[in-house]
Amino acid sequence: MATLYDVPPEELIEALTETLADEDDIEAPDWAEYTKTGVDRELPPEQEDFWARRAASLLRKVAVDGPVGVNALRSEYGTSKQGTTRYRVRPHHKTKGSGNIIRTALQQLEDAGYVETSENDGRRVTGEGRSLLDDTAGDLLTELDRPELERYA
Repeated sequence: MATLYDVPPEELIEALTETLADEDDIEAPDWAEYTKTGVDRELPPEQEDFWARRAASLLRKVAVDGPVGVNALRSEYGTSKQGTTRYRVRPHHKTKGSGNIIRTALQQLEDAGYVETSENDGRRVTGEGRSLLDDTAGDLLTELDRPELERYA
C-alpha cells in the first residue's frame, strides 16, 4: 500500500488540489483575491486554484509534521525578504506567511473532516484525511511511469 511518503510532494499536492477543488467545504473566501500571502509580497497570488492548492499543501504539511500550530506553519510558508536600501546591502530577513490564510484553510479542512484540533498541540490529520492522502498517493503511483517508483506499487 502506498503512502504519502512514496510519491513526490509536488505531484501529490497537484493531485490533492484537483480533489479538494471539488469539495464544498474548501472554498476561497471573498477577501482571498485581494490578500497577499505574506508581508514580503507585493501582489496577491495569480493562480486560479490558489486556495485549493494551499489547502492541499497544508493538509500534506500537517500530515508530515503534525501536530503543528498556525505559527509554525506561518514560518514554513514565509520567505526571505531583501533589505530595502538602494544598493541592497542589508542582509535578508525572514518573514512569516499570512496567518489568516493558513488559519482559514485549516478551519475549512476541519469542516471537511480531514484535520482535527488536538489539545494544546495544534492540528493533526484525522483518519479520513490520512486515507485521502494515501488513496491519492496510491492512484498517483499507478499513473506515474517512473521506474524508480515501481517498487512501491
